[in-house]
Amino acid sequence: MDFTSQVIFFGSLLLLVSVMASVISNRIGAPLLLVFLVIGMLLGEEGLGGLHFDDFQTAHLIGSLALAVILFDGGLRTRTSSFRVGLRPAVVLATVGVVITGGLTGLVARYALGLGWLEAALIGAIVGSTDAAAVFSLLHSKGLELKQRVAATLEIESGSNDPMAIFLTVALIELLMGQHTSIGWGMALEFVQQMGLGALIGVLGGFLLAYTINGLSLTPGLYPLLALGGGLAVFGATGVAGGSGFLAVYLAGLVVGNRRIQAAQNIQRFNDGMAWLSQITMFVMLGVLVTPSELLPVAPKAAIVGLALILVARPLAVFTCLAPFRFPWREQLFIAWVGLRGAVPIILGIFPLVAGLAGAEQFFNVAFFVVLLSLVVQGWTIAPAARLLGLELPPDSGQTERVELDVPQQADYEFVSYRVKSDSPALFKPLHKLRLPDSAQVLTLFREGAPVRKEDGDILQPGDQVYLLSLPDDLPLLDRMFVAPAGPAYLEEQRFFGEFTLDGETRLGDLAAVYGFNLPPGVDPGQSLDEYLLHLFRGKAVVGDRVRLDHLQFTVREMEGNRILKVGLKLGRG
Repeated sequence: MDFTSQVIFFGSLLLLVSVMASVISNRIGAPLLLVFLVIGMLLGEEGLGGLHFDDFQTAHLIGSLALAVILFDGGLRTRTSSFRVGLRPAVVLATVGVVITGGLTGLVARYALGLGWLEAALIGAIVGSTDAAAVFSLLHSKGLELKQRVAATLEIESGSNDPMAIFLTVALIELLMGQHTSIGWGMALEFVQQMGLGALIGVLGGFLLAYTINGLSLTPGLYPLLALGGGLAVFGATGVAGGSGFLAVYLAGLVVGNRRIQAAQNIQRFNDGMAWLSQITMFVMLGVLVTPSELLPVAPKAAIVGLALILVARPLAVFTCLAPFRFPWREQLFIAWVGLRGAVPIILGIFPLVAGLAGAEQFFNVAFFVVLLSLVVQGWTIAPAARLLGLELPPDSGQTERVELDVPQQADYEFVSYRVKSDSPALFKPLHKLRLPDSAQVLTLFREGAPVRKEDGDILQPGDQVYLLSLPDDLPLLDRMFVAPAGPAYLEEQRFFGEFTLDGETRLGDLAAVYGFNLPPGVDPGQSLDEYLLHLFRGKAVVGDRVRLDHLQFTVREMEGNRILKVGLKLGRG
């Protein structure tokens, strides 16, 4: 019993230390992954903890399970609306980009490490995939929001590039082990099989899981377990069938997360916690697994491989893959810099050890050192790079509280609250005269911690807290009503310059031709600027309303009734 209590005590203590380390990470700007790895190394056989752990088979099992949970959570949180701007470039980066990155890195590894062509290619494949999803927690902790197309591209790439790296790694190991004699049709068919089965089983499994969640009447606490269990079942079943389980579990989460399901809020929160627990477990375990003294002999040569990956291979892959999509050079440069390496390369570094490949320890140590280098060099500089390149935007939403209502058979209404500040557009206005969207309804007004009665008046005062019921699609309009434009004025001046006045009847096609921007899919080029802006503002525009489209900013300057007569235009700096 004493031993059992000790294990539980030290395990819980480790979890608490890892969670509290996130506070330190946010303050010093270090990526959490690096913090968890360092904690694991401190617990390892050459650290303060003195723990000896070299069971690579168990590490492979734990790592694969943790990655499945993380990818399922990533799918749940990815909105299909982001596909409109980011799907095609992200898919190219996740396939062709991984091959280019791995190939160029392998070329450097051949000469830096003195390996054969296949062994060098294996090093490139192992470190070829990014862990861009880990970047967003760092960016958001600094209060940054990326431009939509950049964020969508990185988000989709991070969830879909792992299967390509895994396939290349396994295929090269099989070649080195003599299970294939050459790269030919057999391997091409195996690739199609893995990706095809992964996509098919993932999508069908996601729809089946969503249908099951909505069709069962369970205790509320069981729905999150049903969702996670279903996602892991999709992962395992796809692997048994010969497909890519990692692609399947991501797509299953994507389908479930974009459908209306019971207990959606509970499922999201539970899986978010499980994803964090999986990351902590996986990275601490990997830190314990490595022997720091074994990294020192390979460090100089591994540093050459890592720097070539960061400074040459990833940028060339990004510039090549994004060339057809007309990304500005600043966005391409940032996407190239966000090629952060994380869990997957270390897990893939275990594959040769599990397979019993000769010299497998070198592959693992090189992969681990490259990940450490990437976390230190790139992880610490991502937020400053976003600011330097002018790609950050103020947060889209200004609500201080947002709670989804989980009411069966009802639309996805949410509680949302706003604190009225001294610069709020709604300040000193009667609450009952605000032009709220059709779905929105005021529930109550709090002043100095107490609800305001109707007979006491409803003129909004500084510090008031307004609680409303609304659909998510109407939140941007509510933001404009209650929240002053975010971001310092100097950022606005850096981003836009030169204001012009346009007639509301100006056609969108003419604007696109003159100022060189792409119209959103489905927009009629013959539509007038007046009609298009009113559509964006849901028919309730007021003078001073602003909207951004690519590198242009439109501001409503003059109205007549419900028509926009004059529009101010500012051009972006790039």
